[in-house]
Amino acid sequence: MVTSSAAEQLYGLCASAAQEIHEECSSLLSAGTSNGDAATSSLVGCGPALINLLSRQALQVRNCYGSLHPAHACSNRLSPDERALILKRLDDIASIAYAKFYAFLFKDLPVCWRQLYTDASILKFCFTLLHTPYVGEYSFAPSDRGSPDGLDSCELGELIKTLDLAIILAGAAGERRGRRWIDRSLELLHVAWVEDARGDGGIAFSDRPPKRTKLSTNSDGQGLNTNKQHRTTFSTDEPFTPPVRYPIRTAEALSLEQFQAHMDRPRDLKLGPEPLLIRHAIDEWPSLNARPWKDPTYLLSQTFGGQRLVPVEIGRSYVDEGWGQKLITFGELLESYIDPKLSGTKAEPQAADQSQNPPSTAARPVAYLAQHPLFTQLPALRNDIVIPDYCYTSPPPHPTDPSIDQPELDEPLLNAWFGPPGTITPLHNDPYHNVLAQVVGRKYVRLYSPLETERMYARGKEGGVEMGNTSLIDVGVVEGWDVPPYNEDEASVRSVAAFKDTPFVDCILEPGDLLYIPIGWWHYVRGLSVSFSVSFWWN
Repeated sequence: MVTSSAAEQLYGLCASAAQEIHEECSSLLSAGTSNGDAATSSLVGCGPALINLLSRQALQVRNCYGSLHPAHACSNRLSPDERALILKRLDDIASIAYAKFYAFLFKDLPVCWRQLYTDASILKFCFTLLHTPYVGEYSFAPSDRGSPDGLDSCELGELIKTLDLAIILAGAAGERRGRRWIDRSLELLHVAWVEDARGDGGIAFSDRPPKRTKLSTNSDGQGLNTNKQHRTTFSTDEPFTPPVRYPIRTAEALSLEQFQAHMDRPRDLKLGPEPLLIRHAIDEWPSLNARPWKDPTYLLSQTFGGQRLVPVEIGRSYVDEGWGQKLITFGELLESYIDPKLSGTKAEPQAADQSQNPPSTAARPVAYLAQHPLFTQLPALRNDIVIPDYCYTSPPPHPTDPSIDQPELDEPLLNAWFGPPGTITPLHNDPYHNVLAQVVGRKYVRLYSPLETERMYARGKEGGVEMGNTSLIDVGVVEGWDVPPYNEDEASVRSVAAFKDTPFVDCILEPGDLLYIPIGWWHYVRGLSVSFSVSFWWN
């Protein structure tokens, strides 16, 4: 029995998705919610007009796939105008759905609009894939090769972008397809991309893995740098390193029982468990060994050569004026922000810093992939880490404010934190217990007790956003590490004076370390070098 190629499986997956979306929409339109299948569809809330529009596009895509046969051409050849119209209508459906996102807080957004956006994206992906020439068993005739339906080879980046937007913006919603379908499609697309780089068949992409010294991958999708003198790990340079003044209590590879005892038997019953630095706790993670995240070529191999989209924060800190967010490719994040020297291009020259303080401004803005659920977007990287056993213990509630406690989580919440030197997470607290794992580089962390909350000067609502878990105090400015981004008034001078006397503990996280941050503890985090961390929230 001949095993189906990744390309063949991907085309079959797309054909099935188009058929399924069409049938689901038709069921909703013909039977309404009295039909059992219709009643279980989240699309029902979008209304018949949009469901009908989605159904017609799904039918068009399904007809283009037809039955899987060697020619694989559309059953009825579409003109360029007809193809453009299908893509425009799919984009229109996604735009209408996305406009609804602004009418609700994301947690209150009806799932119908998220699924509508996701299904439109799936159909766009499937339709775009049709413009990719097949090879091997599913090849076109010589006259068609390389230009099915009169189009050039599809851009891999456009395929990836379509599904990444569905993940990032809409949460890949949908019980029948949704995230499961998207994850599988991206997995098969990656295999086909690697096969194409080898010349083994699959799909012919116009943007193959780059064969140059610039950040690249080899034909196996693994890290490769053709310049032997070119560095293949992130820089460990630290422009500035704050002193550790009041070290956090430290332990070595604590057992589960010892960690539970640390929480159950605190030194101060009123305060509860205190922060704990656990050295060498994750030394066996693949991300520190067999599949090292400190190697940019490995990270590129897991992101289609850097073409996956990621959301980043632009600016020194999320409380600074001018701070913003945008979506960029992972490759742009690496080459333009994380470690520009890796690309072989010259970074903008900067005057040497003659003081013990870090530069207050840089030629390039700081970009930070911060608190992003990267591992639901990139399951391959999720396989490189392990949820620490400590996250399955029974921690105590908030020591001073029960209203902060959240409903119990079924599983820990995982988020990635990846950025260059100088990234700052301002002084804040979290509604969960937190284990922060350091995988690449070093970070400075300072923590203040929840008993000192009054001296943290919490923010209120700002621009309609609740900021009560974030302090008005800028630790870097107070310590003289950073230039104040504002003119201090008399009130802020008084609050800073009171804050300076507040006791704290601090540490520098090294690769392989875990830092336990109890619920309610205020913490300030500063990237010292290129840094990649993972936070695990649990309760």
